Amino acid sequence: METLPPLSLGTWLSIGSPVIAELAGLAGFDWVLLDLEHGCASEASIPDQLRALRGTPTKGIVRVSAPTPDQIARVLDWGADGIMVPRVECAAAADSIVRFACHAPLGRRGFSRTVRATDYGLKGHPEKPIIMVQIESLAGVGSAEAIARVEGVDVLFVGPADLRHDLEHNPFGESPGYEECLDEVLAAARPAGKEAGILVRDADDVAAYADRGFTRIAVDSDLSILRHAYQTLVSQKP
Repeated sequence: METLPPLSLGTWLSIGSPVIAELAGLAGFDWVLLDLEHGCASEASIPDQLRALRGTPTKGIVRVSAPTPDQIARVLDWGADGIMVPRVECAAAADSIVRFACHAPLGRRGFSRTVRATDYGLKGHPEKPIIMVQIESLAGVGSAEAIARVEGVDVLFVGPADLRHDLEHNPFGESPGYEECLDEVLAAARPAGKEAGILVRDADDVAAYADRGFTRIAVDSDLSILRHAYQTLVSQKP
């Protein structure tokens, strides 16, 4: 019987607050996603959020806004444990991401001894970053097997909202169902020794997705949790 990695539970941090990042780390999440694609804050917020995680076992993963070598290298030099890249649709794109994120021999990212990733020169070569590529389109699903074979990619991470939207607006005729697409991503990841991940909005769904084979699961976001809590409080107004 196939043995899957243990479940790694994360959450989305969209607000950009180091206080929230620190609280998430102290609460015991395995990882948090600091969002530069749709988040509220700029790149300048990332270093302090990463500093807030120090002293906790929580990994800081930064979702870059685009797979550009400058942004990827910068957030990793700032000490991110890994990156997530949106809308990866082919193996060539995944290979470029690995080359931008990794030092030689796997990649061609520039190396500096004086950045936060090396404790400003107080420690040696940083570990290889965790690389999560997002499968968010029909094209990405169709290329999932080839993407999973790219050395250096660690996680095929489904973006549910974008994938559903892409399937609903496919201009080329009938699309496979959403659940079928999830099965295709899982089937691509496992033989290649890669993990499959997904974002869920309800904590009650975690067990079902874990049983299905997803091992990197993020639950909700700081902004969504606050929104729901505020709406609940306001609804109690007499």
